[in-house]
Amino acid sequence: MNTQRTSRRMIAALAVGTLVLAACGSDSNEAEETPTEETPVEETPSEEAVEVGTIVDVAAGNPDFSTLVAAVDAAGLVDTLSGDGPFTVFAPTNEAFDALPDGLVEALLLPENVDALTAVLTYHVVAAEVPSSAVASGPVTMVQGEDAEIVADGDTLTIAGANIIATDVEASNGVIHVIDAVIVPPSIDQTALLAIAAALDAMDDGAMDEDEAMSDDGAANDEEAADVGTIVDVAAGNPDFSTLVAAVGAADFVELLSGEGPFTVFAPTNDAFAALPEGLVDALLLPENLEALQSILAYHVISAAVPSSDVTSGPVTMAQGEPAEIVAEGDTLTIAGANIIATDVEASNGVIHVIDAVIVPPSIDPGALLG
Repeated sequence: MNTQRTSRRMIAALAVGTLVLAACGSDSNEAEETPTEETPVEETPSEEAVEVGTIVDVAAGNPDFSTLVAAVDAAGLVDTLSGDGPFTVFAPTNEAFDALPDGLVEALLLPENVDALTAVLTYHVVAAEVPSSAVASGPVTMVQGEDAEIVADGDTLTIAGANIIATDVEASNGVIHVIDAVIVPPSIDQTALLAIAAALDAMDDGAMDEDEAMSDDGAANDEEAADVGTIVDVAAGNPDFSTLVAAVGAADFVELLSGEGPFTVFAPTNDAFAALPEGLVDALLLPENLEALQSILAYHVISAAVPSSDVTSGPVTMAQGEPAEIVAEGDTLTIAGANIIATDVEASNGVIHVIDAVIVPPSIDPGALLG
């Protein structure tokens, strides 16, 4: 998807700019390798470091840092990283960002995920200047608040499993070390973020497929489906889906599922939600469990319109990212063990099949939510 590639190019600029800085800063590092007691590096930064400005100044002054500047601005961290500091920034390379799961960068750049973006960015920052000569094995508390484990073994340095591949790139308010992987704090649920990205992909890809496949008959059918409204409209108009509609609203999925699609939604009834373990629905609707709720709802969606006549046995990848097993035996249809009890409820942006149980992705532990 074009937006995803653009997001990746933006974030990847961090790595390119960092490598350029590493090349430019190497001479100054060698000149200051043996500071004297009279002129300690901590108290008297070099003229060269002052000239390059703060970490944000370095980024803003180099076009290869345009995405870093955009991301830092989106996260509201410009003032923080322009402050006196000192800071140590562990900066991932281009290849490090490319190695992230598809859609994760895009998801992090969504306005509704600014808190997650801020957490990831600040998990790359230490609120002190730590030159490579002072790095020692053990946990270090990042600005984000959680610890990352540093391992110093001879010439090998790692942080949270990422290799530190270049060190001591200077700025007036700190130092940059280059790493070969993006480090994500343990509290961030990447699966939930990917579910949002998958839903966005479905909207864009589905709209493209619909345009390519459009015919005169198709246009007429779309006009007829438009009369009944989107999947969200259809669900909201049926009292048997009131719990599902409330959950979609709490998960901020209304706009997504009102998009062009097409989507196939396996819609649990109110009775299906009522059959969940006592307290689970209430737990899922708590703000702190938003990511789990989004993951579960996205596990009920396929990023294509699949009428019952096309349903066959086998695994199908849900918008959440994990597969669900469909079994088609005669007139019996199930998905992830739930019975499909009504099919082919049309909407302008897809189709709804009704199921008699809420299906939960394998990565979600309901017991932990009830904990």
